Amino acid sequence: MRDPATTEGGGRPGDRQAEIRAAGGLVVRRGPDGVAQVAVVHRPKYDDWSFPKGKLEPGETDEGCAVREVREETGLTSRLGRPLGSTAYRDRFGRPKVVRYWLMHPVSGEFRPTREVDEVRWLPAEEARSLLTYQHDRELLDRMKAALIR
Repeated sequence: MRDPATTEGGGRPGDRQAEIRAAGGLVVRRGPDGVAQVAVVHRPKYDDWSFPKGKLEPGETDEGCAVREVREETGLTSRLGRPLGSTAYRDRFGRPKVVRYWLMHPVSGEFRPTREVDEVRWLPAEEARSLLTYQHDRELLDRMKAALIR
């Protein structure tokens, strides 16, 4: 059975040319002042601040992966909203990685720290921008802001 985290060409995750597929979400809520806040997660293994995301499991859809990863990393069950497109970059092993994102809205749940994510911060867009580690995440933030205006 083909591993969905690789390309149709049949590469394996250890193969430098294998495309890693992943999905995640920009989870947005309204703060007490009515201003939109987005969830930003800290991953201690990488000491970075990013949006919740992760690799597809065998047989999983991108949408299913996004919902699952947001729940695993934030403790929140969230509803999918508008697609926000994808980012493409090389992972720390030099493999190409494509991550699809959705605007998401929390429905229920509560954050509990884990080894994978030890902190979640709910921040207005501009505060999130200054905290995010990666440029591609700041670009996603711009897409989120445009989607919220529509």
